[in-house]
Amino acid sequence: MDTYKTVRGFAFDELTEKRSRFIGYCKPVSTQDEAIAFINEIKSKHWDARHNVYAYVIRGEGVSRYSDDNEPQGTAGIPVLDAIRKRGITDCVVVVTRYFGGVLLGAGGLVRAYSAAAKLAVDAAREREMVMCSVCTLRCSYTMYGKIPSLVAGFDGSIDDSDFADDVNITFHLPEDNLEAFNKALSEESSGKYAALETDKKFFDKNMKNKG
Repeated sequence: MDTYKTVRGFAFDELTEKRSRFIGYCKPVSTQDEAIAFINEIKSKHWDARHNVYAYVIRGEGVSRYSDDNEPQGTAGIPVLDAIRKRGITDCVVVVTRYFGGVLLGAGGLVRAYSAAAKLAVDAAREREMVMCSVCTLRCSYTMYGKIPSLVAGFDGSIDDSDFADDVNITFHLPEDNLEAFNKALSEESSGKYAALETDKKFFDKNMKNKG
């Protein structure tokens, strides 16, 4: 089954270390252009900050990037990137803004602070697991329709839309590995009358049921 982990949405959190303020921002992105646009947005917001360190990982483009933004090499960007990688997430950008408090932290202190701020941001954005699903359509009678929601749910799927006319036209998705077994169960339930047609494949949140 094709799956990956990312974050649910934009979030931020912060910490203070020896009077230096570290603000971590996290956002889901799907391209480098989206990541760069977000980085520039945070830089513009915090134009007066000493540093705006960032890191991102993009699954589809197979890239990861980071910047120390003039912090000592290896003390900022890499810890932020590691905070993303250790969680096994992708399609994600993290920016950590630092307002210098007048006390030098040393290399070890910087690594710990940037790592902690990035982790706080990722935690606030909340992980989600995405699974490749078959998007399907099914046209059935009203009698049969009453059995479909529980049948779809039984194969970890979710109904996205239902159109009520002479018959019912249903759009739903379920993990792609479950489609064959679903159609077998559907055939048994309907005495071979119905089968779902796969029209597309898309990633969906594994733990979020979509309601049509």
